[in-house]
Amino acid sequence: MPADFIITHGDMIRITIMPPTVVPALMAPVPLVASSSDMKANMMLVCLEGDELPPSLQAPLTYMSPPYVTPGTGTLSLTLTPTNTTMKTKNGSPILIKGSPFTAEFQVVSPAIQPGPAPVPDPVSKKTGIAEFITTNARAKAG
Repeated sequence: MPADFIITHGDMIRITIMPPTVVPALMAPVPLVASSSDMKANMMLVCLEGDELPPSLQAPLTYMSPPYVTPGTGTLSLTLTPTNTTMKTKNGSPILIKGSPFTAEFQVVSPAIQPGPAPVPDPVSKKTGIAEFITTNARAKAG
């Protein structure tokens, strides 16, 4: 596997759920929080596998999916590809690297509703999307 740029604290993740679904918390890229306490790249703590889903996105998120415009909620999960992590490090966790886009899934917990005399819930319980890392690191690589 070729080396790629290491993802560090403060780098971003961009998650796009396929239209027409709108998840307001995902409208802009979200900063990552590194869990490494001692490994650094460019003087920044590195992100380890498990850091790909920032704390702000771990709670249920609101969504709409026109014509279901009364918001519902759901949870987000991400599935990394082998191009997004290194081999395990000394502490046992792989380091996150830029790699290629990967799968995002939004699992509906309470469906959005189409308003009207007889409100209709969104029948699609699983929304798919893609995620990718955005890094400012242009020097440190790992593979």
